[in-house]
Amino acid sequence: MIAPIGALIFDMDGVLLDSGAWHRAAWDALLTELGESPARPDYWRLTIGRPSEEAIPLLLGRRVPDWEAYQLARRKRDHYARLSRQGPRAVAGVADFVGDLARRRVPLAVGTSASSYDVDHLLRGIGLLHHFPVVVTADDVTYGKPNPEVYTLAARRLRADPAQCLVFEDSVVGIHAARAAGMRAIGVATAYSAEELHAAGAERVIDHFEASDGTRSEARKHARLLGRTLCRGTGRLGAGRARAGPGRLVERGRTIRRHHGRCAAPCGRPGLRAGA
Repeated sequence: MIAPIGALIFDMDGVLLDSGAWHRAAWDALLTELGESPARPDYWRLTIGRPSEEAIPLLLGRRVPDWEAYQLARRKRDHYARLSRQGPRAVAGVADFVGDLARRRVPLAVGTSASSYDVDHLLRGIGLLHHFPVVVTADDVTYGKPNPEVYTLAARRLRADPAQCLVFEDSVVGIHAARAAGMRAIGVATAYSAEELHAAGAERVIDHFEASDGTRSEARKHARLLGRTLCRGTGRLGAGRARAGPGRLVERGRTIRRHHGRCAAPCGRPGLRAGA
């Protein structure tokens, strides 16, 4: 039986914040400043989801002393802060999605490799910070992703069972971290391909959170396909079966059968479970 989801945890960069362009520009500025070439053409992929200190050796393709990695990481963050003054941008549709969850009192957290300063500044800038009572940053943990510490700490602060947490992540190392924490994960394809995120362990992959043509948002559709529905009056996600009539749903080329049933959550509202 699929465990009911009790909390949602969001990575920040690439999931809540459309910051990939600023990060790539900051790494480029650092490389130019150093007069160095990246270790590989798609070097920026190596940095996604990792603390900057851990990304530096991968970026340069050589061992870097801890003190040097720390200094270079600070310089990269300075470049990022300067560039991002042009204004943070939210990922398409995520403001409405998170706002809807918050109104339903679903427990929410952020688990990110960014610093606490960046999180406070950037999430406040896109109007989302107040929705998250729990925020875990690189300043709170000893080990960065793919180590699960950031997500296990977020679950602990939410007082949630890791098995009942659903994570939204855009990076391969982030998916690995969520799965290592015993959580389920939905990939957000803002940096990696759907194939890479599925291979890392994501159960579903979405492009963004935006609804199109007045339909339910893609993210909410996929959350339901995982076997959950937002249950009114309970402030939680519950496992359930479909309320819809006969028909089929198509998700990224796969056909999902509709079923009938009742919601397993206390409110008794119908839900939706993915068919095999």
